[in-house]
Amino acid sequence: MSDQAPQPRSAPEPEGDFSPGLLDDPSTAQSDRSKPYRGPDRRSRPTPRFSRYTLFGGRRKRGRRDGENENSFVDQYSPRLLAVMFWIGLMNIGDSFFTLHHIQAGAIELNPVAAWMLTTGRTGFVLLKASVITIPLIVLTLHKNFSLARVGIWTAAGAYTVLFAYHIALL
Repeated sequence: MSDQAPQPRSAPEPEGDFSPGLLDDPSTAQSDRSKPYRGPDRRSRPTPRFSRYTLFGGRRKRGRRDGENENSFVDQYSPRLLAVMFWIGLMNIGDSFFTLHHIQAGAIELNPVAAWMLTTGRTGFVLLKASVITIPLIVLTLHKNFSLARVGIWTAAGAYTVLFAYHIALL
């Protein structure tokens, strides 16, 4: 038996290659204590799909840090995206106008959904067609940082441009 008091055991060293981190630096720890506590980090949650800033007053144009742009929501949109959305909307209006023009000239509508919408009358057709396109465009705009949404945006822009050119060719 020994007359010495037992030594406390130290915590086992973690395995692996660890470099000194932020918590190991006493000067950083001290400077963090000098800052007033401002509550939990609001950035602990991603920007929501819909918020009070979705349409007006938002500040988020891209992800907070490098590499966070993909699959994230923002509340401000680029002029380029808004121009593409405006183009798609303009092409939709042109498609509605030319569809009505061709129908009056004796053509038939081959798209069964558009043919049903034509049974509601001119105003009903234009309003239904506008809403059927506007709602998905809003969804695509909100999801602009998702690859599938970008494919949808550019597919819609290209398809409506080709359709508009087709309508012009039929004149």
